[in-house]
Amino acid sequence: MPHQVAVIGAGRFGTSIARELYRIGHDVLVIDRDERITQALMGQVTYSVTGDTTSTEFLEEVGIRNFEIAVVAIGSDIQSSVLTTVLLKQQFHIPQVVARAASELHGKTLQAVGADRVVYPEQETGGRTAHSLFQREVLEYMELTADFGFSKITIPASMVGQTLEQAGFSTARDKYGAAAIAIKRGREPILVPSKDEELRAGDVLVVAGRTEVLEKVRSQ
Repeated sequence: MPHQVAVIGAGRFGTSIARELYRIGHDVLVIDRDERITQALMGQVTYSVTGDTTSTEFLEEVGIRNFEIAVVAIGSDIQSSVLTTVLLKQQFHIPQVVARAASELHGKTLQAVGADRVVYPEQETGGRTAHSLFQREVLEYMELTADFGFSKITIPASMVGQTLEQAGFSTARDKYGAAAIAIKRGREPILVPSKDEELRAGDVLVVAGRTEVLEKVRSQ
């Protein structure tokens, strides 16, 4: 299911997230102050707009209220990063705001003003962030090829008590074309679990499959 995402700040990190989100089928608005950057991104995302996201009027004009999620990927301008995050959460009530932090102090400040999640580019690439935006259960995504990867997810409540087979998985490819590779339960991993393995609350499941297939699995 396509989501509407605003990516604010089109440096290397923001551009990476925006392009990947667009590639996997989401509607993506990119905002940056540099018109040369926004012009260059036309055709690579759904919309590309030049403007100042510390301006309430500008955010209103671009219809930011209509977006489910915003990624504040502003790099070195910490003041703009924090103010943009404040406006998105407190003025426009965006359901989920993910903000890039340049340092631990910056990250704590973003959390204090309402960011739902803070990411550190040195530790987490834009591509991996793009694949985990919409599902809080998704702990991590790792790309193997351009259209195939691995997701590590916490078991949603709807799957607790079901076997892997009942939940739509098997040790081979399941009905979605994804494969359950391992289950982390407490400190012990269960490698190549049986299709009859019953899922428990707190389990972490490692699933492999094509990108579009993993998106379907996460939306269940």
